[in-house]
Amino acid sequence: MEKFRWAYVGSGSIAKNTARNITWGDHVITAVYSRNAAKAGAFAEKYGAAVFDSFDEMLSSGGFDGVYIATPHTSHSSYSLKALRAGKPVLCEKPAGVSVKEIEEVIATSRDNGVYFCEAMWTWFSDVALTVKKKIADGAIGSVKKVRIDYAFPGILMSKKSRLLMPETAGGALLDIGIYPVTYCYNLFGYPRKITCRGTVKNGIDICEKIILGYDGFECTLNTSLKGLRESCKITGTGGKINIPVFHMAQLAVIKSGKKTQTVTGRTDYLTEFTRAAEEIRAGKTESCYISHSSTENCMKILDECRRQMGLVYPFEKSE
Repeated sequence: MEKFRWAYVGSGSIAKNTARNITWGDHVITAVYSRNAAKAGAFAEKYGAAVFDSFDEMLSSGGFDGVYIATPHTSHSSYSLKALRAGKPVLCEKPAGVSVKEIEEVIATSRDNGVYFCEAMWTWFSDVALTVKKKIADGAIGSVKKVRIDYAFPGILMSKKSRLLMPETAGGALLDIGIYPVTYCYNLFGYPRKITCRGTVKNGIDICEKIILGYDGFECTLNTSLKGLRESCKITGTGGKINIPVFHMAQLAVIKSGKKTQTVTGRTDYLTEFTRAAEEIRAGKTESCYISHSSTENCMKILDECRRQMGLVYPFEKSE
């Protein structure tokens, strides 16, 4: 089978990381567009791709099978909408938008045009995460009683010009890393009955938050922060426990069921994500079986509610 041809939007760190990984497999980058022409040119030259001066020009050029969007959060939905309206399948970095309003428009456009759209959340293409989900559904640890997920990294030490620390690009902990534990819980347990969020907002972004998602009989406690360095996911049930040390890009999970302990191993990487998305595009799907449209939409509803409770409003939203 011929290699799947990607058109890249963006040439920053995420684009570089994904490109480095996927080109080991059955993928090739044939087109690149970025607002930074110098970076786009260097990126395109490295991968033997054509570089374009405008996104519209790239869309009309042909010569690719899917569009991958790896730009700051605030431009995800606008690029997705243009590509979908042009009939081009889209794999868009998370979050797919900065509000549920944006995501609803993207999903509606995908459906109206019959074109594939998927949020690029590699965790849910992961065999480890998929196995954990199946084990819980099969009752391996009995009834779930408690979930705790911690995720922090020292993003606060990055340059003040980093997109992560700029309110103009929807920076902060919630949309960049908080989306992982929120999505993890949603995909395991569905939409919560109750959402509680308390966080610290400084200089227009959220520095940290504690989110509690309430379900029948148990709660998920999620702690995210741009300070420190820690990551873990612990799920406790009436008949066992699951420990996933590095849950968002898990290589293993330890499952204790009664007196038995099982270690599940696997890879969470961009190559798996891109390969499975490419397979779905080639199969003519318009929605991913790994990350449904409703999952993307409902997770953003949770994030929107967290922002509402923290009083976090981005500058570009204040004039709306």
